[in-house]
Amino acid sequence: AALLKEQGFDVVGVTLQLYDHGQAVSAGGRTCCAGRDILDARRVADALNIPHYVLDYESRFRAEVMEPFADGYLRGETPIPCIECNRTVKFRDLLATARDLGADALVTGHYARRVEGPEGPELHAGADPVRDQSYFLFATTREQLALLRFPLGGMDKAATRALAERLGVPVAAKPDSQDICFVPDGDYARTVEKLRPGRAHAGAIVDGAGRVLGRHEGILNFTVGQRRGLDLGNAGGGEPLYVTRIDAAANQGVVGPRAALLKTRLTGRAVNWLLATSPAAPLAVTVKVRSTQAPVAATVRALDGGRAEVTFDQSQGAIAPGQACVFYRGSRVLGGGWIESA
Repeated sequence: AALLKEQGFDVVGVTLQLYDHGQAVSAGGRTCCAGRDILDARRVADALNIPHYVLDYESRFRAEVMEPFADGYLRGETPIPCIECNRTVKFRDLLATARDLGADALVTGHYARRVEGPEGPELHAGADPVRDQSYFLFATTREQLALLRFPLGGMDKAATRALAERLGVPVAAKPDSQDICFVPDGDYARTVEKLRPGRAHAGAIVDGAGRVLGRHEGILNFTVGQRRGLDLGNAGGGEPLYVTRIDAAANQGVVGPRAALLKTRLTGRAVNWLLATSPAAPLAVTVKVRSTQAPVAATVRALDGGRAEVTFDQSQGAIAPGQACVFYRGSRVLGGGWIESA
């Protein structure tokens, strides 16, 4: 906001209240969109002498983000609510509000870049690979991208803080936000239990052959690739055991050696292409199947029904249904979808 005002734009500040204000104010941890963040945003707006509005999106955030998050865990998935938040309340609902206000652009602090290409605006990774947030924006549509701007995408965090200090922004030294905003203590299972009380049930932990090795208190405590917290003693005969699959129908966590995590292929659903048209032929790309993972070489093939198949050049581990698979060519995001199976 300060940068754009300095450049002569007419800036209006908007902050979203997304979940219970009382909990938000008192929550610990390093989250975003909490009550204290609304107050910080107001301080910034006052310092910049710009209008500031707080929009109550609490009910739609619960319906569009929090409840699907809980349902995903109960299906044995590992959901990413930040992507759904961007897709729905931010770049669908807030963008509509921006249009109603007569705004020419909706500007956010995401570390991603919007580049004008020969066929229109393109989404690219942020210049700083450590801060890059393009993975979380794969569901952005081409129409939305036309109105979006990401002025921080060409900088690293140190440069952003230095700029904020020079511009007199009062939160220049504020700690980073890292946790999921409505899970400030990092306890996903407890959050799911609050949203879907009584839905978690104890069950068996089995190996690939179905042999019972232990018990669990609910599959929502698992994610593919997990090693800690299984409490299986020496069931692996000295070899570490990992969660290789979550069988929600049988209420079982399936474990095996590290080699059992390796997969050559995955299918994705609800694929969003940031190309002029869906590709008719397989594309050589790099993909990310976790937000913190470096892109790896693969081939992606569009399937019917908004799905896609990704074949890796080299086998990859810990591919979790519910996570996103995002397709890149160089720094450009070509599209992505939700991992369905591997």
